[in-house]
Amino acid sequence: MKEILRNLARRKLRSTLTISGIVIGIFALTAMGAVANHFNALIDGGVVYFGSNIQVGDDSQGIGGTSFLPLSKIEEIKRVDGVTAAFPSVQANAKPGSVSTVSFGVPDYITNSNPDEKQYSAFKTHLAQGRGVEGNGEVALGSSFATEFKKKVGDSIDLPIKPSDARPNFVNHSYTVVGILARTETAPDTGAYVTLPDAQMILKDQLPPAIRDAIDTGALVTGIIVYGRPGADLDQLAAKINAEVPGVKAAKPSDIVASFRSGGAIFTAITTGAALLALVIGGLSVINTMIMAVTERIREIGLKKAVGAHTGQILREYLIEATLIGLIGGVIGFLLGALLAALLNLAGAATNLELFLVTPGLALLALGFAVALGALAGIAPAFRAARLDPVTALRMPS
Repeated sequence: MKEILRNLARRKLRSTLTISGIVIGIFALTAMGAVANHFNALIDGGVVYFGSNIQVGDDSQGIGGTSFLPLSKIEEIKRVDGVTAAFPSVQANAKPGSVSTVSFGVPDYITNSNPDEKQYSAFKTHLAQGRGVEGNGEVALGSSFATEFKKKVGDSIDLPIKPSDARPNFVNHSYTVVGILARTETAPDTGAYVTLPDAQMILKDQLPPAIRDAIDTGALVTGIIVYGRPGADLDQLAAKINAEVPGVKAAKPSDIVASFRSGGAIFTAITTGAALLALVIGGLSVINTMIMAVTERIREIGLKKAVGAHTGQILREYLIEATLIGLIGGVIGFLLGALLAALLNLAGAATNLELFLVTPGLALLALGFAVALGALAGIAPAFRAARLDPVTALRMPS
């Protein structure tokens, strides 16, 4: 090992350039992998949640661009055979009137809290601080929402958020933060959870002024979340709801899940392709360095074989050298990629724009790939060195 390190140190410029090639490749793999991890965590959360329930909406075009259902539809849906529970859902924009800051497709939103839903949903959330919403005027914030607006339990927040270009008639209300959800890396992180009456009030405020007073949002919801009996086929149950309950449209969970997965597959393919391209470039630099190393040390190899070094020893020496180059480049590349991800997440936290998720799995992948890349790139040069004829090698000019 000392001799291998000495050989790398003896050719500082070449070793540095070669390791830099690996660094660039692993840096790209880490950065792109962290982006893919974040996106896939969002996708996975959606698959788990939407795969365990049926989303029911209005079968018409809605009012003012918003879908509405009477609250009474919940009782109708509960009477459908196979339905175990149904919960009201009211969603409103947390930043109406301005461009919402998006965290990979999930804008900040306000919705009602359904505490009893937890026992049915496959996707579990829990509070990191405080308690759940118990009355009007209270709000529990997702972790990203709380970070974006620098809120903690006991603080007040005006919802919806007033944009800088708000009209004079913009309406919002003051809420006390009673809880902050633990981070999930998915949609709940950007949510603000209030009581159903508060969510309905906020929704009414966001309707066009021309129709606002004509609609009683207190008797309406924007959707209904339905849970079936354990083991029930939710697609069949959705079809049954559509057939038995007029005026509603129940989406098949399999269709929603399929759309999530297709989007995740495309994004992962793009990021993986970009990272692999950088890795190939790094691998070629290792091959070039090892071939040059063999060429420069032909007489040294011949001398070693002349004094008794076996083919396996020569082969092992060059493979270890190539693998070490990969490991060094991998460690440096991963650390730089992880540092960049952390800095960009820190900078984006204030605007709810966190794009990276570095995991232990990504670390193992990056380092394992670097070591494997170095080893594979060193195989051909190592075999060339091991198969050199000692007599021919000793005759070569130094």
